[in-house]
Amino acid sequence: MKFRPFATMLVLALCILSAHAQSGRRHAKPAPAEPVPTPTPEPTPTPKKVDKDSQLLFYVGADRNDTYSAFPFTYYDAVVRGCVDRLRSGSSAGVDVTDRSLSRGEAIKKAKSDSNRYVVLLTLKLDSMARSYDDVTLEFVVFAPETAKVMTTGNSYPNAARAGRVIVGPGTSSTSALYREKLLERAGEDAGERILKALHLDVNVPKGP
Repeated sequence: MKFRPFATMLVLALCILSAHAQSGRRHAKPAPAEPVPTPTPEPTPTPKKVDKDSQLLFYVGADRNDTYSAFPFTYYDAVVRGCVDRLRSGSSAGVDVTDRSLSRGEAIKKAKSDSNRYVVLLTLKLDSMARSYDDVTLEFVVFAPETAKVMTTGNSYPNAARAGRVIVGPGTSSTSALYREKLLERAGEDAGERILKALHLDVNVPKGP
């Protein structure tokens, strides 16, 4: 009988320990699982808007050594200046210009050597019926890059009295060299405008006075 109290206390202690262990197991929560990372798609870059003519280039020159005509170099400067000004103001294409003589063969070679440069060749002509420099005609031709294919060609007439496209024409004529150069510059502008239209690069550009 001496061992009964001790046995009873031992049983009670074991019950308490068991209950405490079970209570601990009930309240213990397992550690949360590591979240599985979800792959994030890379953002698609927004394509930049590119103007249709922003990658184009023009190379403009004149055949100043034409064997059939002899004009002052200032006349060639005038038509080149007018053409270049119109190409620059009428489009976002880049424009390079040479003040050296550019023959047709050199223009073709230049066009074939580049992948995005149109070569514009300007030539001043006097036909067989011409009576003076007032009857000069500006011929223009555009060669495509790489192939040198002729994209467009035509004539501009600085003298309003001549048949053809009239781009400027005061009521009275003048033999002044400065006056002729002004008309030739306008003829160059007309050539540049028609080139842009032929290549579908033209925009509305205010005309000069």
